[in-house]
Amino acid sequence: ILDQKLLKLCDPALTHGKSVTADANIQNTDRSAGAMLSGQISRQFGVAGLPEDTISIRFKGSAGQSFGAFLCSGVTFQLEGESNDYVGKGLSGGKIIIYPPSGSLFKAEDTVLVGNTILFGATSGSAYFSGQAGERFAVRNSGAFAVVEGVGDHACEYMTGGIVVILGATGKNFGAGMSGGMAFIYDEKANFLSNCQQVSLETDSVRSFTDQILLRQFVENHFKYTGSPKAEALLKAWEQSLPKFLKVIPLEYKRALNASPTPYKYNSRANEAQLHV
Repeated sequence: ILDQKLLKLCDPALTHGKSVTADANIQNTDRSAGAMLSGQISRQFGVAGLPEDTISIRFKGSAGQSFGAFLCSGVTFQLEGESNDYVGKGLSGGKIIIYPPSGSLFKAEDTVLVGNTILFGATSGSAYFSGQAGERFAVRNSGAFAVVEGVGDHACEYMTGGIVVILGATGKNFGAGMSGGMAFIYDEKANFLSNCQQVSLETDSVRSFTDQILLRQFVENHFKYTGSPKAEALLKAWEQSLPKFLKVIPLEYKRALNASPTPYKYNSRANEAQLHV
């Protein structure tokens, strides 16, 4: 089991709270990578976990199902390669970064890099995917932040919190049952509305200065972590890119945000803007 090796690698962090940076290979028989490690951290340090990036593991290869499942605060998983379904299932404060292998000949933004049902039931943390995801992206996400470059059908289904930024096309039935959180969609071909026909959602351009700053921060983080060519191109032509983004938010959730005196706060530990209701 890969996590048995990870537990040994990360012993300085588990025993003394010291920073650990390591490299590891991964293959598709390695499933739920990080779950046992996060369980041990939670037992020793509680729900707060460890300070950001205390443990940083750089993987190479093709990960099996549930890569980074239940990954807790203080743990960052980078993967140069690809992954199967359920990446970040139950994500609980950790950070997941996935990008194509160096020297790849394919165009990342046009390629499915991670499988179906990514970030299912995630509660906190962040994820950055330099490539597309399959179907049912961020289903039941209740607090995680994510950037991806395209998704299949049923994205953000039953989502209750968090923020999803999609820098490309979406499939059908977007946001079915979505009751919280928000999404920013780069609608380059102006066809998103045909994939999102939920009467409970509001879809509009990114109008407020706060939202514009928030969106740009996510795109900048995506480029910083993954080196995404798509993010780089958008940032270089930001004034032309911004009008093509749409903001999607549940109507009732928007009312709750408007009723809050401070709808956004800045979390210095996570170095990311967070929603606060």
